[in-house]
Amino acid sequence: MKKLKFTRQDAHKKVRLGKKWRRPRGLHSKMRLSKKGYNKSVSVGYGSPRKTRNMHSSGLKLIIIKSLKDLEKIDTKNECVAVAKTIGLRKKVEILKQAVKKGIKVVNIKDVNKFLKDVEEKIKKSKEEKENLKKKKEIKEKEKAAKKKTIEEKVEKTDEEKKEEEKKERDKLLTKKTE
Repeated sequence: MKKLKFTRQDAHKKVRLGKKWRRPRGLHSKMRLSKKGYNKSVSVGYGSPRKTRNMHSSGLKLIIIKSLKDLEKIDTKNECVAVAKTIGLRKKVEILKQAVKKGIKVVNIKDVNKFLKDVEEKIKKSKEEKENLKKKKEIKEKEKAAKKKTIEEKVEKTDEEKKEEEKKERDKLLTKKTE
């Protein structure tokens, strides 16, 4: 028996309603009253057989993995794995490596080995970029320090020059008074 795709009432009329299921609640709703010619409503009779419930299309029972501990409990003959989407990349890589070692089928990643290679390359690139940024930052800091030194030297020179000028003025004043 083919599984029905239950859609929300008037989903074909308004795109914003989406294809997700919501129970029809209107007083005059023909869909709620299950009139002929209207979309089918979810009911007990449409349930899948107990033996096939929670199964993946490959025929294996689907289990969502959130940690390495969950992976240890897997039976490779009867169960397949989907890595939870809330897991970060680092943990995901560890889980996938363990799954490959144990020969567990991972459903939500097409080619696990290719994925692992891509992630490793991505990590290498990001590390290289970080190192380049650090080098650039160090160079800029050195330049800033050199500029500060030159500015301080100029300031010191100007201070010395000011003192010399003041001395000259004093000398002039003193020489004028004596004349």
